[in-house]
Amino acid sequence: MKPTYASTLLLVLFFLHHAAVVSGSGGRWSLLQQSVGVSAMHMQLLRNDRVIIFDRTDFGPSNLSLPDGKCRDDPNDQALPHDCTAHSVEYDVASNSYRPLTVLTDTWCSSGTVAPDGLLIQTGGFNDGDRAVRVFQPCSDRTCDWAENPTALAVRRWYATNQILPDGRAIIVGGRRQFNYEFYPKNSAGLIFTLPFLLQTKDPEENNLYPFIHLNVDGNLFVFSNNRAILLDYKSNKIVKTFPAIPGGDPRNYPSSGSSVLLPLWAPAVAAEVLVCGGSPKGAYNLASVNGTFVKALSTCGRIRITDASPAWEMEMMPAARVMGDMVLLPTGADVLIINGAGAGTAGWELGRQPALAPVLYRPGEPAGPARFALQNPSSVPRLYHSTAVLLRDGRVLVGGSNPHVGYKFVGVQFPTDLRLEAFSPDYLLPSYSAHRPQIVSQDSPALELRYGEDFTVRFTAASLGSKQVRVTMVAPAFTTHSFSMNQRLLILESEAATSAGGSSYDVTSTAPSTATAAPPGYYMLFVVNAGIPSEGAWVHIH
Repeated sequence: MKPTYASTLLLVLFFLHHAAVVSGSGGRWSLLQQSVGVSAMHMQLLRNDRVIIFDRTDFGPSNLSLPDGKCRDDPNDQALPHDCTAHSVEYDVASNSYRPLTVLTDTWCSSGTVAPDGLLIQTGGFNDGDRAVRVFQPCSDRTCDWAENPTALAVRRWYATNQILPDGRAIIVGGRRQFNYEFYPKNSAGLIFTLPFLLQTKDPEENNLYPFIHLNVDGNLFVFSNNRAILLDYKSNKIVKTFPAIPGGDPRNYPSSGSSVLLPLWAPAVAAEVLVCGGSPKGAYNLASVNGTFVKALSTCGRIRITDASPAWEMEMMPAARVMGDMVLLPTGADVLIINGAGAGTAGWELGRQPALAPVLYRPGEPAGPARFALQNPSSVPRLYHSTAVLLRDGRVLVGGSNPHVGYKFVGVQFPTDLRLEAFSPDYLLPSYSAHRPQIVSQDSPALELRYGEDFTVRFTAASLGSKQVRVTMVAPAFTTHSFSMNQRLLILESEAATSAGGSSYDVTSTAPSTATAAPPGYYMLFVVNAGIPSEGAWVHIH
């Protein structure tokens, strides 16, 4: 559909309105790449500070050629059986550069996990990729690429969700017409386990795809589907707790596409809270796809302490409605960034309207009410369906994607396919906070090795210490797609008061998470936070 003068004017007025609303609010935007050739439907940061970005393979050519004249010949491809373009890239954060990668099977609407050894384990998709497992091993010499097993999964997984487990395996839950889960690596029998809850929460619009999965501090899984949630003992395949339905009854999973995070865990990690924000009202998908009616998205957030004996939802109102938003835990341990999405419509081809250009900070430690939310400065780039956001080790948030079309369309549509990469820099990166910004003294090895429950000391420099005790946080990098960041986790460690090490140097001694249930094994970004200002992160490896 070609944009009309009226629709263009409305978009301009919408942007100006939001720009005025957030004038004086925080955050800064910067354009990193005008085009990486591939729309960022999926993103994952790896331990070498490279971000793996990929789209689907079966929509036709991308805007980036494969290297050395390579081509992908796939007779199953429904759009382009002979394809010489890339559908995945490796983005190098330090050099702000990228290179094409070769992915063979279709990754459309797939899922992922980073294994304890740092390998990206990427699962499922569509067509010839729906049972595939793809492995990417990070390297420093720009030679690594995808390795694929097209039949590694027991059943088809399209729109499924992954979660890393305390034993290092990934659990893969649901997907279109899959009311079950399985593990990777497979158990000895390669079995799938039925989960009737997924069937019970399915409605005609299939508002339970990409269910929200969080590993609870008791080792069980919080599973949120449509508007209901359970606590699942995946080892015995038993539901150990049923939570009340989220008030209002509106769906929050794809295509209604709200977002969810497990809020920061304070050591010793005995209490856990889940936050679910945004989405679209029941019936919004059919209204948009059949009638062309784009209803206002949801403005509500639900917060629930899942470790309580009798948990109940606490409902809150965001400053603006949002569907298809992404939620990113910031390294301060005090902020959740809500970014991307739309103010009306729903997820799906051409079904989102009113881009949500202004991010919002949610501050879980503030008293309930408007003070918990803070509007940030807006981007000028609409990030609608198939957009993503991930936290980088330097504290910025990498933002990419937005392609609400079956193929790449740059003209003649209201919201063109977007191949740009942006960075959103929260206020803690402002030069005015440099006096309090810690700098971790470089480690000799690429990653500090941590053992569960052991004390370790980090040396950092800072021009001055704040009045509050220095905080140490650990953040697991997430696999992000379709408004949900799988495996995202932030821990606030038990730490002693920082002590002087001479001059502007200080030592802070912290205790590593005590169990793999609190922090599944693998690579994390560790931050020192002084007066609310985080350092650049350092990679740590816990096992």
